[in-house]
Amino acid sequence: MKKIVLLISLVASCSVWAQGDIEAGKEKSATCAACHGADGNALVAQYPKLAGQHVKYLEKQLHDLKLGMSSGGKQGRYDPVMSAMAMPLTDQDIADLAAYYASIPQSEGSTPENVVEQGKALYFAGDAEKGLTACAACHGPRGHGMELGGFPKISGQNADYIKAQLEKFRSGDRNNDMNGMMQDVSKNLTDEQINILSQYVGGLH
Repeated sequence: MKKIVLLISLVASCSVWAQGDIEAGKEKSATCAACHGADGNALVAQYPKLAGQHVKYLEKQLHDLKLGMSSGGKQGRYDPVMSAMAMPLTDQDIADLAAYYASIPQSEGSTPENVVEQGKALYFAGDAEKGLTACAACHGPRGHGMELGGFPKISGQNADYIKAQLEKFRSGDRNNDMNGMMQDVSKNLTDEQINILSQYVGGLH
């Protein structure tokens, strides 16, 4: 029941945010291009691809990053670079940027052959002995996530970025996940499993 209430609250809170303008977002994205690429497909693996991500997820992350800075890291999501970038953004700026990046096709990723078998098993079945939930339960069979549920698209994402986020969730350095779901999942992941999953989702399409 608690998770349902939180989900309803999340959707309700998202609905009151400003409506985004794609063209305005494209103009405002100029400062983002250095890290995230001119088309939202970051070429440097440590940065996430923003292209094709769900609007509401992008909005939430920018609002959370802004809150992380204003609260000194006590609330939201704090990142020394991105929180500083998000601070001057207005609600309309955030909506415009999210609308723009969501409208761009994401570049294809790939999965190394040596992680396909283990990655597929973890992604679709989890690990019952460790209480590890299957990733597909929330992110879907193709990794496209669910916008209304607040679950991001992870297919085609840069492996280094996925790895870093799983490690941050596991350590508690990142804790802006709904109801602590990703923290609960990641605390049961070994370093090897994180490495396998981060590479595996790159080729999900």
